Amino acid sequence: MEIEIIFQLILVTFLGASIGLEREYKKKGAGLQTYSLVSLATCLFTIILFQVLNLFPGKIDTIFNFAGLIQAVAIGLGFIGAGVIFRQPSGIVGLTTAAGLWIAGAIGIATGAKLYFLAVFSTFLTLLILAGFGLLEEKFFKKE
Repeated sequence: MEIEIIFQLILVTFLGASIGLEREYKKKGAGLQTYSLVSLATCLFTIILFQVLNLFPGKIDTIFNFAGLIQAVAIGLGFIGAGVIFRQPSGIVGLTTAAGLWIAGAIGIATGAKLYFLAVFSTFLTLLILAGFGLLEEKFFKKE
C-alpha cells in the first residue's frame, strides 16, 4: 500500500513537471515547480480522501465526498488561475497558464484515484496541446 502511494506521488510529480518544462521552455511565469506542486497537491488530497474513506467503510457516501473533492480542487485552481490572467495593451495573457494549472490538478486527481492510464494519456495530450498546437498557432495564426 505505501509503495503504491510512493509510486503515485513520484508519477504525478513527473507528469506535472513534464508540463512545467514545456512552460519553462516558453518562458511562462508558472513552470516546473508550479505545475509539479499543483499536480502533487491534488494527488495528495485525493489519496488522503481515499485513505480516510477506507477507515470508515460504508459510513460515508463515497461518491458525494469524491465529487466534493473535485469541486473544491476545481474552485481552488480557478482562484489560482484567475491570479495569473492579466489584461495588457497587447491583449490578455495568462489564459493558457491558468488552463494548464487546471489540467495539472485534474491529472493529480486521476493519479490519486489510481487512474494511471488516464493521468499519463492526459499529460501526453496536454503536452501535445501546449507544444504542438503552440507551434501551429505561431506558424499559421501569428499575432502581430
